[in-house]
Amino acid sequence: MSDVKQTGAGFDDEPRHRTLFADRVYQLLLTRISNGEYAPDHKLPSEKELSDQFDVSRPIVREALERLRNEGLIYSRQGAGSFVRLRTEPRSLGFPPVETIADIQRCYEFRLTIEPEAAFFAARRRNDAAVSSIGQVVDLLSNATDQQRHREDADFAFHLAIADASNNHYYSSAMQALRTHIAVGMKLHGLALMGPGRGLEKVLGEHRAIFEAIRDREADTARQLMRQHLEGSRDRLFEGRMLDLSL
Repeated sequence: MSDVKQTGAGFDDEPRHRTLFADRVYQLLLTRISNGEYAPDHKLPSEKELSDQFDVSRPIVREALERLRNEGLIYSRQGAGSFVRLRTEPRSLGFPPVETIADIQRCYEFRLTIEPEAAFFAARRRNDAAVSSIGQVVDLLSNATDQQRHREDADFAFHLAIADASNNHYYSSAMQALRTHIAVGMKLHGLALMGPGRGLEKVLGEHRAIFEAIRDREADTARQLMRQHLEGSRDRLFEGRMLDLSL
């Protein structure tokens, strides 16, 4: 899975692929809005800039922005572009905010109870569209790694795409509700990966292995690799020193 715009003339204009790629751009933008990277009243990059960032055509970017606009997450100013809207309504599903280092550990603990199983069922139930969706995010992660960057938005989109591929909306809903909580751990984990130890390349390899197990319908392997990936992420962040969460 290489560069979307170079996979063939008109490829990303076919209705099925266009919807798939627009959904992935939507999820990536939604992650940036949810984790505060794009704050309320923050001006989003232009369509051209987003097209270059995500390596898709401008009509696909436009479709993703329209979805965000219809959901009340962004608004447009004539001649000025798109901006993040301040949302004040309570969330229908959510968890207490991350307030301490212990909460980050608790978040990993909870993720370990759901994400390996989501990967297991994704490998059993995935279709071609789901495989393409996960693979596209792996490409984004690969491009970021080549630039020695850690992209929390693409990292979360990878895990969410796997939850979606499980065809169990409880996994997807739980991941969506945990979005901002996971973002905290991913941000810190990303910082821990920077440096001479080639940590980014190692984590990319973990993501790619999980993707390949799901693609190849190796359910038990997908479950095991996801567990190892989450445990490795937690251990890298905490340097192997876990807090005592006893009451």
